[in-house]
Amino acid sequence: MAKVLESPAMKLLEKWGIPVPAHVVVSSALQLKTLAQVNRWLSESKLVVKAHEAIGGRFKLGLVQMNLDLASALRAVEELLSRTVQGLQISQVIVAEQLEHDEEYYVCISSTRDGADILLSKHGGVDIEAHWDTVQRLSVLIEDMPSRLSLFALSRQACFSDELAERIAKILERLFLCYENEDVLSIEINPLVIRKKDMRLSALDAVMMVDMNAKFRHSDWNFALVSDFGRSYTPDELAIMEIDARIKGSVKFVQVEGGDVALLPAGGGASLFYADAVTALGGKLANYAEYSSDPPDWAVEALTEKVCALPNIKHLIIGGAIANFTDVKATFNGIINGLRKAKAQGRLNGVKIWVRRGGPNEEQGLDAMRALQHEGFDIHVFDRYTPLTDIVQKALTSF
Repeated sequence: MAKVLESPAMKLLEKWGIPVPAHVVVSSALQLKTLAQVNRWLSESKLVVKAHEAIGGRFKLGLVQMNLDLASALRAVEELLSRTVQGLQISQVIVAEQLEHDEEYYVCISSTRDGADILLSKHGGVDIEAHWDTVQRLSVLIEDMPSRLSLFALSRQACFSDELAERIAKILERLFLCYENEDVLSIEINPLVIRKKDMRLSALDAVMMVDMNAKFRHSDWNFALVSDFGRSYTPDELAIMEIDARIKGSVKFVQVEGGDVALLPAGGGASLFYADAVTALGGKLANYAEYSSDPPDWAVEALTEKVCALPNIKHLIIGGAIANFTDVKATFNGIINGLRKAKAQGRLNGVKIWVRRGGPNEEQGLDAMRALQHEGFDIHVFDRYTPLTDIVQKALTSF
């Protein structure tokens, strides 16, 4: 799952027949000035300038400026690009045509266990949460398509007039086609606006989540996918995601800047436990990672190489609780191969390695880990009888 930033999300909406404002994405005021020479609307329209980053609540954070002419927009671009918000340096700005409108609505399609929910409210905009009781819902089962009649009924439920309900139903129909055909997990349009003099509907803003494993099906997905952390995925993260998409089992990897404690846990529970324990004891995480559901040893080896390549790490915590079916020996073989490759590349110098694990073939796996001491690794190995908390405590209090 990955976020799609506003501009590529708007282009996907436009592809499926949903009107959106004219817009450009720039990384400097000079770039906007150059684009204005060939895009007349930038000089002739009122403009909106917004930070083009995966940050929620941009308006409330002061990352949206409205009612601008081109000169004001140029200044707004410079000002926004100088800002750091929630630890993220603003690197791109979207400049859009400010559309005249009379009302703002809320539309969302979100995947569920059984299919999808279509949400609609006559009250959209920055304070949609205050009007959540007005949101109407239509549930659609997997492989079903909502009928125009059901979408019209949803619109009437949301208190739209007959004429407007017809138009809203058409927009919802197109939006569902986008959802189905673009491997979307959720789309939120807030606001969907209307100019009543010509009944023009337009999506002013969009938040979209897509299934990144489906990228191979979409030759026109030429945009960068964005993580939940509000930044583009790193090359190492993308490499592990690609492996994860094609194996039995799972491998996950997220880099965290500035940390010195690296994690290579077995299973989602252990990964969260270790992350919480390291943080609670005053340590600084260098990453999030996990391997689970008995992945092949080569995939675990690849994950180990990425973890060992993290800069400035002092400790590496490996393993987790007692596995039910993951083969400890096999997955440890992958980790050991990865550790050896890292050492051969000059990594892991001065890094203490802490191992705790139980499960099928644990004795053979733990013995193989202990044998690394003879190869010059500073490694400390514990079995199922050592509490997980002790491993973190030993790591962060060792010298």
